[in-house]
Amino acid sequence: MKDIQYLVRSLGIGATYRGYRYLIVAVSLCLEDEDYLLGISKLLYPKIAEICHTSAGSVERDLRTVITVCWERGNKNLLQAISPCPLFSKPTTGEFVDILTGHLR
Repeated sequence: MKDIQYLVRSLGIGATYRGYRYLIVAVSLCLEDEDYLLGISKLLYPKIAEICHTSAGSVERDLRTVITVCWERGNKNLLQAISPCPLFSKPTTGEFVDILTGHLR
């Protein structure tokens, strides 16, 4: 869990964002079971919502927010470095979680 938190903070995403917690949970779930990456909307968002006592829509919105923060104001160089392929535009939530999960594996 500390590795996930360190990586997320290194990307410029602070704990002041609700999406920070959701991203930590998302990556830890995907590290346990890669099938979550195959169903971001149908599997991952509802599971995070259940764990964090919120709605799947809120999870989706807040994850998009922290990805935007990372892309626009965060450590984009680190994100590019850990990504297996070049990023020319802001990654989707699935791509972002996959990049972090793959890096931590």
